[in-house]
Amino acid sequence: MAAKQKIARPLRGEVYFVAFDPTPGAEIRKTRPALILQNDIANRSSPITIVAAITSKFDEELYPTEVLVRAPEGGLDADSVVLLNQIRSVDRWRLTRRVGRLMPETMRLVDRALVLSLGLIEL
Repeated sequence: MAAKQKIARPLRGEVYFVAFDPTPGAEIRKTRPALILQNDIANRSSPITIVAAITSKFDEELYPTEVLVRAPEGGLDADSVVLLNQIRSVDRWRLTRRVGRLMPETMRLVDRALVLSLGLIEL
């Protein structure tokens, strides 16, 4: 009998490796780090969570919807960017491994970029 996969119990602000594939078009691909955005109450009760993809490939000048994270913050191996224009709901089965947690100061920047990305405030 195959071993049962343990379902992740993420918390807002944590970084997990997420298996994004399969994905169509310009959506973010492959297994990569992502930031948990969904609130902890929903994370406890829902089989899905909301994440923002993270990439280590980025331009020096960031967009207002991107937040720089300097390694090793969040358990990241390289300086990376949280892409608040690549937000996605995923089943918690897609969360493969927890790697760390972002600092409160960084999460404040994430919150600002998130409200910009969603059009809740104007530039």
